[in-house]
Amino acid sequence: MTETILVTGASKGIGAATARRLARDGFDIIVHYHSDHAGAQAVCDDIAACGQQARLIQFDIANRDQTRTAIEQDIAQYGAPYGVVLNAGLTRDGAFPALEDDDWDIVINTNLGGFYNVVKPLVMPMVQRRKPGRIVALTSIAGLAGNRGQVNYAASKAGIIGAVKSLALELAKRNITVNAVAPGIIETQMTADLPEADLRAMIPLRRFGKTDEIAGTISFLCGPDAAYITRQVISVNGGML
Repeated sequence: MTETILVTGASKGIGAATARRLARDGFDIIVHYHSDHAGAQAVCDDIAACGQQARLIQFDIANRDQTRTAIEQDIAQYGAPYGVVLNAGLTRDGAFPALEDDDWDIVINTNLGGFYNVVKPLVMPMVQRRKPGRIVALTSIAGLAGNRGQVNYAASKAGIIGAVKSLALELAKRNITVNAVAPGIIETQMTADLPEADLRAMIPLRRFGKTDEIAGTISFLCGPDAAYITRQVISVNGGML
């Protein structure tokens, strides 16, 4: 029986690339989106074209009740998934003295709160499958090293690292691995307005990363060859750190 993986924020960027790559590697996919239905549907269509099953699920990861309800309904109908990729997130950048309260709250509640909101209703059903499982969370180079103008974002991503390392200890005896992937600067809509020439000079490989390069790392962590890897943060940043 083909295993199923939930990918949050799968309508664009790294999430879309990950959903497509996991499907090519033989997984069925639950394609999560918040507002971009057309993008999510296009990902589903691509997955179907490569011979795997896909279904849409919609919720705001920052809304705990909405997230729990949607996930519990999906589990009731289809059973618990084999794994989850926690990709959805956002930024609200600015120098710390200029941050508004909402800039802090929405980033922490979405990026870090979203980890809890998604994993909490999934974890016991995954355990009750009594089979191996995978949890992969997207953190960031900012969560490892900090970044000027991203105190809120870096705090949320550093929190994910702590959550991953702790949850990995709790789930290891259940044969469910928990890891994080920390991208550097990746070519997505979120980085489209950055000063590329200046940033390339900071990257030893002298280029931005590709979404497919992040997706490949995530797919490896979800596959059988990574069964002995847990509680790790895998950096994919062109040598920046």
